Amino acid sequence: MVANLNMDFAERVVIDTNTLDWVPSRLPGVERRMLEREHEESGRASSIVRYAPDSQFTAHVHEGGEEFLVLDGVFSDEHGDFGPGSYIRNPIGSKHRPYSKDGCTIFVKLWQMESGDQTWVRADTHTADWHPGLVPGLEVMPLHSYDSENVALVRWQAGCEFTPHMHPQGEEILVLDGTFEDEDGQYPTGTWLRNPPGSRHTPFSAGGCTILVKTGHL
Repeated sequence: MVANLNMDFAERVVIDTNTLDWVPSRLPGVERRMLEREHEESGRASSIVRYAPDSQFTAHVHEGGEEFLVLDGVFSDEHGDFGPGSYIRNPIGSKHRPYSKDGCTIFVKLWQMESGDQTWVRADTHTADWHPGLVPGLEVMPLHSYDSENVALVRWQAGCEFTPHMHPQGEEILVLDGTFEDEDGQYPTGTWLRNPPGSRHTPFSAGGCTILVKTGHL
């Protein structure tokens, strides 16, 4: 099992998640593509997780909180059924028993919440409002903020370019569709990036894209 994976937050990480192997979890039918991981089965982790149809996980407590976005299929627990585009935050100390009747894939982050952030979030990104961004051709859908942490979807029209800027406390991106770009490269759908604190770039998208962005958390 993998431990101490991409845990140096001073390093830039770029991963095409489509190329990673699926790693079996402790329970049948649940597999993971691991992006960052502190310990083998505990501590900070970011992963793409796939549930086979009729698979389930045992009831458990999220001692460090849980945050996830449903990428496809329907994720379920005793709190409800969450389809594609559902953004969920289960705070520190929350408990559930997840399963999927027809199968699903989620992007999930564990043990990455501040102790004072006890907000439950249930957001449907297919129905939530988009707001104008800071430059023409950019739209933003805020999902959550606490202290310096901000989470949002950002939609780029083809040809949109942002101004050069710095991320004092880091930035994390998952490309949901299209191709995101900056002066360091091109990042197609499924790419996960983690830019370290103090990093600078000038992002753009020649063909348009949608990304999940988290800043201020590293």
